[in-house]
Amino acid sequence: MKLIKNFKIAVIGLGYVGLPLATAFSSKFKVIGYDTDKSRIKELQKFVDRTNEVEKKKLLKIKKNLKYTFNFDDIKKCNFFILTVPTPITKKNKPDLKSIIDVAEKLALIIRKGSFVILESTVYPGVTENILGKIIEKKSNLKINKDFYLGYSPERINPGDKIHTIENIKKVVSASNKYSEKIIYNIYKKIISKGIFLAKDIKTAEAAKVIENTQRDLNIAFMNELLIIFNKMQIDYFDVIKAAKTKWNFIDFSPGLVGGHCIGVDPYYLTYASKKIGINPKVILSGRYTNNYMAEYISSLVLKKTSSISNPRILILGYTFKENVPDTRNTKINQLCTLLSKNKNYKIYLNDPYIHKLPKKLELKKNIFLIKKLKKNYFDTILFLVPHSNYLKMGLKNIKKFGRKNSFVIDLKGKISGKFIQQT
Repeated sequence: MKLIKNFKIAVIGLGYVGLPLATAFSSKFKVIGYDTDKSRIKELQKFVDRTNEVEKKKLLKIKKNLKYTFNFDDIKKCNFFILTVPTPITKKNKPDLKSIIDVAEKLALIIRKGSFVILESTVYPGVTENILGKIIEKKSNLKINKDFYLGYSPERINPGDKIHTIENIKKVVSASNKYSEKIIYNIYKKIISKGIFLAKDIKTAEAAKVIENTQRDLNIAFMNELLIIFNKMQIDYFDVIKAAKTKWNFIDFSPGLVGGHCIGVDPYYLTYASKKIGINPKVILSGRYTNNYMAEYISSLVLKKTSSISNPRILILGYTFKENVPDTRNTKINQLCTLLSKNKNYKIYLNDPYIHKLPKKLELKKNIFLIKKLKKNYFDTILFLVPHSNYLKMGLKNIKKFGRKNSFVIDLKGKISGKFIQQT
């Protein structure tokens, strides 16, 4: 379609989703990347990505087509707006749509006839049309499907994953009418090599996105519950899984502390929408309860294992919400540290190659320390919680050397030892 050559793309939000997306589109279009974080923009203008998702050489390669700004007026000449803004939850586990509302109000002041607005952030069904679209309509006096068009294309970024990149993942797209569907399809087709899936409508695409991570959350919750059960039975969880995996249709998931901006958040968007229509989602919330309990469970294990030790030293390996990324959003290790720190006799030592400063809440705790160098024969408990590559290269034998005689190692994901708990 010759028409799509006339589109100038703005990507609003340059985090883990927005920057790789802007980078991909800039290989085919002129793109402006907008973010409210001035320091982030200044770093990108120097071709530095603090998230480590896009390499400097790639940013240099597309520098002529990709410009960065923290001034919203700089994107007013664009006509294809892609929103990749945060959609977190409140303290009461309800959807926080402030970023979407803020962008909608700003877009209404600059949007022109014939423009497209595509949301990629996780939401519950109805947000794109009933909140984003309605705000733009009301404040711009433009009409959906007459003056501007809406679309929803769920992001599928997996932080730290260099294989399943934007170009290599099938892309779901949806639109507010058949005309806009055709345009959006062809624009995304320019950068996606794995194909495009056309969802029936926007609400269907929104629903598909929100269940992707909800399914993962439930699967992890099941494994976490099994780990708790088998540990009580004095059976090693990973021995059980090793046996179960010999059946052809057994699905293997790892237990873990579920944090981050997706898996631990998205289910609440679905449960919120569910409750609004009078359905109480018991299974989904049960999974959330189990996963939220895991930090407390590990804390109780440490308390039990160190009950006879005076002033025990606890080493925690890994703080980010997942391996090989610097992202600490909603990391449950923060909760674990807070729980452990309540015991004033504990000394808690955090080590993570991606963390150079303790968050303020932990910094105030007098018995929590961030350390770079690990002492041998020093710790009473070693909690291996985030399997960063450098820890895996270090190996179990070397990690055990950091523990005192008869100390123990908890390997939550079984990545380095194949056992949940073992003595040094």
